[in-house]
Amino acid sequence: MGAEIATTEEAAHFRVWAPLCKEVQVVVAEGSSNSTDSQGNFDLVRDANGYFSGLVGAAENGTLYWYRLDGRAEVYPDPASRFQPQGPHGPSEIVDPGLFTWTDQAWPGVSIEGQLLYEMHIGTFTQEGTWKSAARELPELAALGITVLEVMPVAEFPGNFGWGYDGVNLFAPTRLYGRPDDFRRFVDKAHSLGMGVILDVVYNHLGPDGNYLSKFSDDYFTDRYETDWGKAINFDGHAAKPVRDFFVSNACYWIEEFHLDGLRLDATQNICDQSSEHILAAITRHVRRAAGKRFVILVAENEPQDVKLVRPSDQGGYGMDALWNDDFHHSAMVALTGRNQAYCTDYLGTPQEFISAAKWGYLFQGQRYKHQKKRRGTPSLDLKPSTFVTFMQNHDQISNAAGGLRCHNLTSPGRYRAMTALMLLGPGTPMLFQGQEFAASGSFHYFADHEKGLAGKVHQGRIEFLQQFESLAAPDMEALLPDPSDPALFRQSKLDTSERQRHTGIYALHRDLIKLRREEPVFRAQRHRGLDGAVLGPEAFVLRFFGENGDDRLVVVNFGLDLHLDPAPEPLLAPPESMRWKIIWSSENPKYGGSGTPPVDTPDNWRIPGHAAVVLGPKKTGESWS
Repeated sequence: MGAEIATTEEAAHFRVWAPLCKEVQVVVAEGSSNSTDSQGNFDLVRDANGYFSGLVGAAENGTLYWYRLDGRAEVYPDPASRFQPQGPHGPSEIVDPGLFTWTDQAWPGVSIEGQLLYEMHIGTFTQEGTWKSAARELPELAALGITVLEVMPVAEFPGNFGWGYDGVNLFAPTRLYGRPDDFRRFVDKAHSLGMGVILDVVYNHLGPDGNYLSKFSDDYFTDRYETDWGKAINFDGHAAKPVRDFFVSNACYWIEEFHLDGLRLDATQNICDQSSEHILAAITRHVRRAAGKRFVILVAENEPQDVKLVRPSDQGGYGMDALWNDDFHHSAMVALTGRNQAYCTDYLGTPQEFISAAKWGYLFQGQRYKHQKKRRGTPSLDLKPSTFVTFMQNHDQISNAAGGLRCHNLTSPGRYRAMTALMLLGPGTPMLFQGQEFAASGSFHYFADHEKGLAGKVHQGRIEFLQQFESLAAPDMEALLPDPSDPALFRQSKLDTSERQRHTGIYALHRDLIKLRREEPVFRAQRHRGLDGAVLGPEAFVLRFFGENGDDRLVVVNFGLDLHLDPAPEPLLAPPESMRWKIIWSSENPKYGGSGTPPVDTPDNWRIPGHAAVVLGPKKTGESWS
């Protein structure tokens, strides 16, 4: 669908689904790059399925156009517009993707194993907030060891700033960050540096402002299901096939025309479909086909933790690659902050939770979840560790903290370093949020630039959502909850990348941990059931990663006070035969801002430092203690 430059004629081919209409015209808009005498109305031809199509000779790359429906005065942008240079209420622009010269022909794509994700919001990743400025920072991310960039949604949305989850032109990268070819250059450069790029896409709803799909068909949406944002998208009702085709086409579009390495699908629990093939399975199948020989990954956010999404199709699943693991985040925040409010109610941040998360991914796999007064999760003991994307921070979780504070501002430096080590060395697929690697001092807020009437509703909705946190529901806090439409929130959320040079300790910690993960075979392997763990104290535990050649590693973590473990009747602490444990890495290294680490496995038995994580490896007996 949309406007395609014809290869054999000096024209463009238009196609749009508008079953409500008897006639559809292409209206070449004023201000097009071609001459004014080519402006006019051009009739399209309807077929039996409600699609209108035809060649328009006055159209070329850069032409601005609208659709006019049934001869009415109003004109609307193309539902499959490739670019909206004046925003979602303006005309569409014809874009010829074939004019861009790619240099990534040898790029193999990415699979989920061995990846380190980095979530980023282009509008705040740099002060300029553009694809061009973001591309300049890519060599630094590659040098750090990032392997896949996860870009927050970029589909065109109204206003001058926003997260992108209220997109309305799903095929049009927002004008706020640059032109479509700027996005392509960003991807091309990432590939040249050895990094993949996946895009966060929203297929559970469209934004309320600038959404003109219902002008073309009232079958795009259905009231048969309820979602968190109103009417659901119609994937299984009357006339659902063209709707399914529209969204499948969009998913493949990003892979084909922007060479993306996969997708992250937002809030999949709000994608309702009872078809014989769920739309998520269809998207996964078509995306892999669109990628050809390249590997692609599909990651889902799914609040109920339904592992059907990642099971193969021959097991009744949808064939995706990974799921966000909220359980790890919730346990981590409770351990770091001491607060288990709202959706963290069912977590205690105990050593056993972290051991179980390392071994099994999800903590809730069907048990009762008192916060929701129902069971949560599905059995996933058999899934490989890379299936679970683990994180301490993401866009949602930071913005839900008071003041949009990042988690290093909510805990002690020692605990923060230790938790970072646990996440980056754990067997899951770790994900950092932009600026986390250098403990960015700026906050990150929820911001959305809506028109005045809608902005007020969004602000009130935000207040009501955050009231599930008892501390934020207090009268003195509610008055401080910011208005998302305030431009200051957007400015405050922008990164200051020069802090890499000022926050050298925490940046070095991330760099060294990523290197350790990449170079140590037992951390790199992400083997299913490749580790075990034991509780050592009220806030202390050990994870033992089993190697294949006597190269086991211990990760000892203590979020509490210094611990003298004497006696130590735990077999996971026993070194290989004729060996002793030596320190390979410590979060308390002075170069990270720590206070040093004395020997852990000592003649006086085990002495485990507080607020620290230590990595130990075997050493032949007779060599001095480290």
